[in-house]
Amino acid sequence: MKTYLGTCHCGAVRFEVETDFPELTMCDCSICKKKNALMVKVHESKFKLLAGEESLTEYQFHTRTARHFFCKVCGIYPFHRKRVTPDYLGINVHCLEGFDAQGIPVRQAVGAAMP
Repeated sequence: MKTYLGTCHCGAVRFEVETDFPELTMCDCSICKKKNALMVKVHESKFKLLAGEESLTEYQFHTRTARHFFCKVCGIYPFHRKRVTPDYLGINVHCLEGFDAQGIPVRQAVGAAMP
């Protein structure tokens, strides 16, 4: 496992994740499709918010179980708390410094069909 530093675009939100990238996911639900998110699933014990809690805003819809976080300053989506597995976060891999997706399998999640 390796530790990665993540930030939003303006740097107000900073976090660390520890992962070995077993797979990446793309989801076809309405919000993930519009934000074109490419994510890695990380247990909450492998995530640490370093700065910017006050810069985060939260968006919920449908069942109001998943918690999508965005930077209030630059609007970037760095992570969300997952609906089906709420002790995990979906991390926007495009926010991770030094990340390269080459060779990592991408799984298409079917979120649009969830009740």
